[in-house]
Amino acid sequence: MEEIDMAGRLVSDELWNEIEDLFPELKRYPKGGRPPIDNRTVFTCLVFMLKTGIGWRDLPTELGASEKTVRRRLNEWNECELWDQIFERLLTKLRAAGCVDLAEVLIDGGLIKAPCGGEKSVRTQPIEAVAAVS
Repeated sequence: MEEIDMAGRLVSDELWNEIEDLFPELKRYPKGGRPPIDNRTVFTCLVFMLKTGIGWRDLPTELGASEKTVRRRLNEWNECELWDQIFERLLTKLRAAGCVDLAEVLIDGGLIKAPCGGEKSVRTQPIEAVAAVS
């Protein structure tokens, strides 16, 4: 019961109903084994980790999924570009509702590191040569 309550608080039914069909279908292993943990439980574990900032090894098993399961599913979801699909779906819904105002968008390029230090316009002189000129 507590597991369901936690899921409802972290991932509302409204949000889950909006994105549920984007998640890949869970398949049982042909050789048997335990049934797979449902996507909502694993998604809730990820939301919990993001909200609390805890590490992988600190993930409480009371949430319904182990660290290994959550990591594996996260990798699968990354490979199928699930996050882009969720973003597109939710952004489209927000735009349709008039909740997105591009005048309020801020892009901060100051946090982006130039790959390989960026282009150099002038060759850097060795320190000895500069000292000799002085």
